[in-house]
Amino acid sequence: MGCRVRTVYSELLRLVVVEGVIVPDLRRRLPGRGASLHPALSCLELAERRRAFPRAFRAVGMLDPSPVRRHLEGLQTERIG
Repeated sequence: MGCRVRTVYSELLRLVVVEGVIVPDLRRRLPGRGASLHPALSCLELAERRRAFPRAFRAVGMLDPSPVRRHLEGLQTERIG
């Protein structure tokens, strides 16, 4: 969704909307329309700039991606540390 680079589905992070908030679906089991994103902050930022989230989720209005950002920042910290 962010950088539009195709890759295997298992390497992507599935996202879903729960009550207007975009959350990572780590187990790929949450109900609802899902969207996939590379697990990288750069892809998240690109998706935000392109306003891709409302289109991908077919939602009206703004969606809050902060839980996804926190998750990706945590992944980045794990890789560094």
